[in-house]
Amino acid sequence: VEVERSLRVLDGAVLVLCSVGGVQSQSITVDQQMKRYKIPCVAFINKLDRSGANPQRVVEQLRSKLGHNAVAVQIPIGVENDFQGVVDLIRMKAIYFEGEKGDDIRIDVIPERFREEALVRRERLVDAASLFSDELTEAILNEDEISENLLLEAIRTGTLQREITPVFMGSAYKNKGIQPLL
Repeated sequence: VEVERSLRVLDGAVLVLCSVGGVQSQSITVDQQMKRYKIPCVAFINKLDRSGANPQRVVEQLRSKLGHNAVAVQIPIGVENDFQGVVDLIRMKAIYFEGEKGDDIRIDVIPERFREEALVRRERLVDAASLFSDELTEAILNEDEISENLLLEAIRTGTLQREITPVFMGSAYKNKGIQPLL
């Protein structure tokens, strides 16, 4: 009841999902309430540092169980004990969260082992976002460079229409991935 009452006055929300547990009954209830009040949302897959973390499975559950047009805007650099940061698919950069509390953000080139996957996932993201921007569609057809701003604006438009759900990833406990989400 408290969550539903709060949703009536929100402009947007972050749907937080566990990378291990995925979409659970509570997630379904909150999602139904967000749909009822037409609240635009982004998703955040949390706890990537936990054993059994599988963010791709959670993205699939967002689609299958909740009916979202879920599109990853990030991919993790490692999972479980190896989780170090994320690849930002909009900017095509690696973001590392270092220091005791992940406060030291280091932006770098995408590690070689993630480049191919990043290119494939970015293409999916651009294709999904192109439905919300004629300018982006035109850039794709002309094989022009896709600018960050053009892609961000298309994602924003689709999100506000509740037609696309951008998916962010990280570990709130270790303050990794929170900064790009905010």
